[in-house]
This record gives sequence, C-alpha cells and structure tokens, in this order.
Amino acid sequence: MIKKTLKLGAVAAIIATGAFSTVQAEGFKAENPHCIAPSNPGGGWDFICRTTAKYLFDLGVIEDSMQVTNMSGGGGGVAFAHVTKERNEDNNLIVAASMSTSARIAQGIYEGAVQDDVHFLATFGAEYGAIAVSKDSKYETLTQMMDDILADPKSVGIAGGSSVGSFDHIKPMLVAQKAGLEDVTQLKYVSFSGGGEAMTGLLSGSVEALSGDFSEMLGFLESGDIRIIGILAPERLKNFPDIPTAKEQGYDVVGANWRGLYMPAGASDEAKEFWKGAIMTMVEDPGFQETLEAAAIAPFNNFGDDMYQFVAGSIADVKKLSKEIGIIE
Repeated sequence: MIKKTLKLGAVAAIIATGAFSTVQAEGFKAENPHCIAPSNPGGGWDFICRTTAKYLFDLGVIEDSMQVTNMSGGGGGVAFAHVTKERNEDNNLIVAASMSTSARIAQGIYEGAVQDDVHFLATFGAEYGAIAVSKDSKYETLTQMMDDILADPKSVGIAGGSSVGSFDHIKPMLVAQKAGLEDVTQLKYVSFSGGGEAMTGLLSGSVEALSGDFSEMLGFLESGDIRIIGILAPERLKNFPDIPTAKEQGYDVVGANWRGLYMPAGASDEAKEFWKGAIMTMVEDPGFQETLEAAAIAPFNNFGDDMYQFVAGSIADVKKLSKEIGIIE
C-alpha cells in the first residue's frame, strides 16, 4: 500500500477551530484564482487542476470559480518557466505537479531549476503506473511484449504523455531492465504533450503500447478500447482484480506517481498558508475522496515541512535511479 503521511489530527484541529476561515478572513483572500495544468487536456495534470477547481469552489473555500489553463510544452517546463520568471509573486496561482515534476528537476530537464524555485504546496494522492495496449493488439501479456523488445528494442513504440526521461518513460525502462535488456536507453519511447494525446497515439495505431497512470486509462479500459497488460503495483488492485501486475509476470517493478500542487516561491506567506489550508480542507471532503477512489488514486497527503522533505527525497531518488539506468551521467 502507498504510505499515508497526512497528520489527521492537524487537519481536524484546523477544521474544528476554524483556523482556515481565520486565515482567509484576516490574512488572505483568493481573488481570480488560477490553476495551470502543464499539459494538454486529458492527462493527470489536467485532472489535478480541474478536480481541485471544482471542489474548492463547491466547498466554498474560494468565492470565485477557478480558471484552469492548459500550458503544455517541455514536459511541464514551459509552465515551470512561466511561473518562475513571469508570475513568481502571484498569490492566486497554483500549478499541478506530480512525480514527473520532481523527476525533471532531478534530471536537469528544467534547465538550472532547483526545488526552491517554486513552493511545493501539497500532495493529495498517488496512483500506480500501467502498461496498456489497444483492444486488437497482438500482445496478450507483458511477457510477450518484453520478448519482442529484447529481440529488437526499436520494434515496440511505447507512448507517454510527457517528455523523454519523465516518469512515463522511466516506468517501461525499469520493466525492460528487469526483463534483461542491457541498454534500456534503446527502448523506443514516443513523447506526447499529455496523457490524452498519448492515448490518441495508441488508439490510432501509431504506437504499440502506452505507459501512463491508471486513472488516465480507466475510461478507455471501461469502454473496451484498450487492455492493460501490466499494473505496476505490489498486488492486484482491489476494484480491478483481473488486471495482472508486472511483478506476478516476473518483473518486480512498482511505480507510484504522486499527485499534488506547487505555487510561486515569491508568493506571500499568508497566501501559502491559505492554499495549504484550502487543500487540507479539500482532502477531508468525502466527495473528493470518492472522486480519487473512482480514479484508482490512493490517499497520499503531505503538507508543510513534510511536503518539503518528501519532494527533496523524491528528487534525490530520481537522480540516483536516472544515473543507474543511464538517463543522466
């Protein structure tokens, strides 16, 4: 299971004492709030922004509806640069983040970027990665696909909704490494600007497989358009017991992707406290938790100092892993 790190007592105290409303009334009030999804519509970052916008407004945490903007490019680098260079003091801006965000910082894909360039606000969930194929694919198992990759790494195109070196790229590399591929950088990874575009690539037949997160695939799985031949979880998912894990097929790989938000580092302390309280209130809402569960996203909550230390650890882990598999020197 994914470890749940939320300090439930702290959240309960904030709600019970009205600390959140005090911050809102006395320190800061959001005006024309804005969430940037650093990808095209249909992917995980888009899900983060649109779900957050809905629940913060529905719960009355913000008075104005939140604008959501899709800003794709550079695997999130365009949005990252926009925030750090043009909106570093914007108190009303939050940005969708995930494992891919910390991975790109770790690998130097966001040129010159470090963790402190932005203020990492919170995580509120995590989900497992998966490898999918179209409904008519010749591949019935992950083993069949890996056998072809071992014979010719360029024979199987694997789509992902983010750039080379991203977590979508790393996941199949780890599986191929466990399968015995010596040079996993030879894997044929096809980058798209978001999970929606990557899914289109799979369904159009331009690639043979898709690497992504389970929530991005769920609707297409339920409609019968795709089949998932491997979930990167330690055991089969409770609500989807027919989907085999990569581990049970001989590839001991677990790939969990956290979901969260960051905001400009130069925003006021009052704004940072407001948005932290806002997300803490949101994660306590039963409706929000039901939305996460429906998308097969497990609770995984970090705020404040816990969030800072979690991201620092994530960056360090990705840097170490990226060196091991040859993405960076």
